[in-house]
Amino acid sequence: MQKNLTNLILAGAFAGLLGGGAVLAGQEVYQNYQVTHSPVRTKSTKTVALSSKDTATSAYNKVANSVVSVINFKKSGSNSYTESSEGSGFAYKKAEGSAFIVTNNHVIDGADKIQVITNDNKTVTAELVGKDSLTDLAVLKISDSTNISTASFGDSGKIAVGEKVLAIGSPLGSQYASSVTEGIVSATKRLVQSDDDSGQNYGGSTVIQTDAAINPGNSGGPLINLAGQVIGINSMKLSTSSNGTAVEGIGFAIPSDQVVDIVNKLVKDGKVTRPALGIQMINLSQVPVDEQQSSLKIPNSVNGGVVLYKVNSDSPADKAGLKKYDVIVGIDGKTVSNQADLREELYTHKVGDKVTLTFYRGTAKKTVTVKLNQTLKTQN
Repeated sequence: MQKNLTNLILAGAFAGLLGGGAVLAGQEVYQNYQVTHSPVRTKSTKTVALSSKDTATSAYNKVANSVVSVINFKKSGSNSYTESSEGSGFAYKKAEGSAFIVTNNHVIDGADKIQVITNDNKTVTAELVGKDSLTDLAVLKISDSTNISTASFGDSGKIAVGEKVLAIGSPLGSQYASSVTEGIVSATKRLVQSDDDSGQNYGGSTVIQTDAAINPGNSGGPLINLAGQVIGINSMKLSTSSNGTAVEGIGFAIPSDQVVDIVNKLVKDGKVTRPALGIQMINLSQVPVDEQQSSLKIPNSVNGGVVLYKVNSDSPADKAGLKKYDVIVGIDGKTVSNQADLREELYTHKVGDKVTLTFYRGTAKKTVTVKLNQTLKTQN
């Protein structure tokens, strides 16, 4: 049975890491189910109560002048550039005469030059302030902020399934700039796979699911509520299922609570530094029930958690005594049902902090304190 579990882990397409050199880009769907987890702690503006005057038109008008097209240029000669791709973004704050714009990391990835086109069709060269491949976010800065407005963030932790939302951006490029599509929140929390260009997986990310149309070029644009507040950043869509079946109306946005936390760090430091446990893991839900009993030997009552299938030598987890096949079910008193839960709470900590992990080793439930003295290695 132990061999069967090992084979399952090695064959698992969705195994994750919390310590290593993988990069998270957030491009394809992991699993199509809703998860429950603690929201990332940020300082988003309180979500405004809607009134009868709040319509799609009024909401769009509040945000439209903050939305920009983002153009990625690659060098094509010693002094020439060729447009590589286009996306969207929006200004969220002004400071010292400059406007700060948030977009997706994959929109500006590899750019030798970045330009933005404002709502009044003015083209401005942008400076890259910082980017984070793990959350697929980037912050740009433009010095001419005279004719651009700023959008405000709502609290994505307060959104509800069925709530009407608008996606704004430049589908298929700047010729369709500031296009708006309407839909609803289909799910407040979805777990999606995130991996790097080499296919290395880094667990799951929690995103907002919406049926508002999101097309190539919409990436980086805002998903707003009818109060005109940004509750997410449009990032990706699902166009086909795992068996090749075409699907419609499944798009994903990075929750605003995560966005606020990350952009503040990018503006301050130009990057995001995270602690690492030094483990590789899979969700307990991926292990067949009979293997949970025969190989992991955990109690029948344990129905969520993450299974460690590798503990890196001399890592924080190793030094704390964690071992292969331990099943982590909690961190700092919060329930861990899957990889996203563990990573989300872990990343609220700084390198040098300590966390308390609750785990099962066979039938024995244990707790251990781990000092986070290792930095997560990512590539930007």
